[in-house]
Amino acid sequence: MAQPPAFEIDTDKIYRVTITTDRGQIIADLDPKLAPYSVNHFVQLSRAGFYDGLIFHRLEPGFVIQGGDPEGTGRGGPGYRWD
Repeated sequence: MAQPPAFEIDTDKIYRVTITTDRGQIIADLDPKLAPYSVNHFVQLSRAGFYDGLIFHRLEPGFVIQGGDPEGTGRGGPGYRWD
């Protein structure tokens, strides 16, 4: 993607996402009232299949997992930036 996706989410709705891993599922609720543009980007990229098949490139047990980078390095992204 060269440009960020259009803002198309409903800001009055909570978006429930399920991330399926080989260790089980991660379920999260995304609230656009807290981070409208981040929720919009995640929802739109998910709907477009951007995250399908990507790995978690960083795992710190008991602290954090990071993913969403098609390069698998933590430096890649969807091809655009936003404020």
